[in-house]
Amino acid sequence: MITLLLIFFPLVAALLLLMVKGEQVKKIALGAAVVEFIISIAAVAQFRHNADTQFVFNMPWIKSLGISFHVGMDGISLLLVLLTTFLVPVIILTSFRKAYKNPTAFYSLILAMQFALIGVFVSLDGFLFYVFWELALIPIYFICLLWGGEDRARITFKFFVYTLAGSLLMLAGLIYLYQNSAAHTFDIANLYAAGQNMDVLHQGYVFWAMFMAFAIKMPVFPFHTWQPDTYTTAPTQGTMMLSGIMLKMGVYGVIRWLLPLAPLGVEHWAHLAITLAVIGIVYTSCIAIVQKDFKRLIAYSSIAHVGLIAAGILAGNVQGVQGAMIQMISHGVNVVGLFFIVDMLQSRLGTRDISSMGGIRNLNPQFAVLFLIVLLGSVALPLTNGFIGEFLLINGVYQYNAWLAAFAGLTVILGAVYMLRSYQSIMLGETNAVTAVFPPLEGYEKAVLVIICAAIIVFGVYPKPLLDIAEPSVIKLVDSFRAATGK
Repeated sequence: MITLLLIFFPLVAALLLLMVKGEQVKKIALGAAVVEFIISIAAVAQFRHNADTQFVFNMPWIKSLGISFHVGMDGISLLLVLLTTFLVPVIILTSFRKAYKNPTAFYSLILAMQFALIGVFVSLDGFLFYVFWELALIPIYFICLLWGGEDRARITFKFFVYTLAGSLLMLAGLIYLYQNSAAHTFDIANLYAAGQNMDVLHQGYVFWAMFMAFAIKMPVFPFHTWQPDTYTTAPTQGTMMLSGIMLKMGVYGVIRWLLPLAPLGVEHWAHLAITLAVIGIVYTSCIAIVQKDFKRLIAYSSIAHVGLIAAGILAGNVQGVQGAMIQMISHGVNVVGLFFIVDMLQSRLGTRDISSMGGIRNLNPQFAVLFLIVLLGSVALPLTNGFIGEFLLINGVYQYNAWLAAFAGLTVILGAVYMLRSYQSIMLGETNAVTAVFPPLEGYEKAVLVIICAAIIVFGVYPKPLLDIAEPSVIKLVDSFRAATGK
C-alpha cells in the first residue's frame, strides 16, 4: 500500500540513520528523501483524477474507543504530500555546506518530521490526525532547541507552548464531536456528520476550538507572535521545514477538517476570521517594510502570504480553496528559496543586515539572476508560480466581499515594495567593505537554486497539472459546504 509506504519509509530511514556516523549521514539522508519523492511521484502516476479518496488503508487501532488507523489520499492530500516529499530533499541539500554538531541526530529528526507531516496529510481518523499533528511538533522542537541561535531556549519554549495550547483546543473539539456522534468513532465521515447535525451555536464552539489550533500553526493575526522570533532563531533548515511545510498543516486543517466539520459555524464567524487574516496581511507587510534583518523580513512576509491563503479558504468558494491549494505549493517552494538565499548571504558576509550589503551583482551576476527569479515568484509576477495562487485567492475573497478583497490585495503591492527594496539594497549599487569579496556559488548551491527557479517558472507558465490534481476534490468539498449552509 503506497500510503503506508509514504508514511513509514521516512521513519524507518530516520531510525536506520541513527546507526550512521560521519559525513556520510547527510548523503544517506538525501538519498532516503529522494526515494520518498520517487514514491510520491509513483502515487501521482497511479492517481485517478476524480474526487474519490484513493490508496485507502483502514485497520482498527483502539477498537474500544472507535479509533482506526485510517489513511488515504484525495487530490488535496496528494498535493501536500507531493510538496513535502519535494521540499525535504531540497532542504537536506541546502545543508551540505554546514557542519552541524551531531549530524546523525539532526538529519534523523528531519526525516522523523517528514514521517509525521505525511501522516497529518493522509489521516482519515480524527484521533490519528491529532497524534500525527503532535508528533510533528517534537522533531522541530529539538531541531530549534539544539541547533538554534541566540536565546533559543526561551523562543523555542514559547513556540512549543503556543502550538501545544492550540493542539489541546483541537483535541477538545474532536472529543466534543465524538461525544455527539451517532457511531462514537473518530472516523472522518462520522465526525463530519456529527458536526453538520449540530445547530449554529454548537458548530460555533467547534469552529473556534479548531480554528484557534490552525490559526496558531499557520499563523494568523493575532496568534502570530511566536513566528518571527522562531523563524529567525531556528537553524536555516529548521526554518525551511517550519515555513515551507509545517505551516501548511494549519492551512490543510482548515480545508480538510474545519470547513466540513462546522459549515454553519464557518459561515457565521467567517467575516470576523477573514477580517483578522486581512488585518494580518496589512500589519505584517508594513512591519516587513521596516525590517533591517533580511531573515526577519521574510518571516513577516510569510505571515502576510498565509493570511491571504486563510482568507481565501474561509470565503468558501472554489476559487478561494483552489487558490489556497496552489499558493501552498508556491509559497513552500518560494520561501525555502528565500531562506536559502539568506543563509548563503549570512555564511559569506557574516551578516543579515540589509543596509550593510550592496553591489553583489557586480561580483556574482549568476547569483543575482537566480535570486531575482525567486524574488519575483514571491511577489507574484505573472508567469511565476506565485501569480496563479494569489490571483485565485483575491478572486475568491472578492466574491465574498469586495472591500476585504481590496485590502487583501495590498499584499501584492506591499510585497513588491519590501522585496524589491531589499533586492536593490543587497544586490545593486556599488560593493563595499562587507561585500567586496563574494565567493562564487558552489555546486550544491547552484543545484538548489536552479531546482527552485525551475519550479517557479514551470508551474507559473503551466500550472494545469497541479490544478487538475486538486480540482475534483476541491469542487466536492465546496459543494458539500454550500449544501450544508444552504447557499
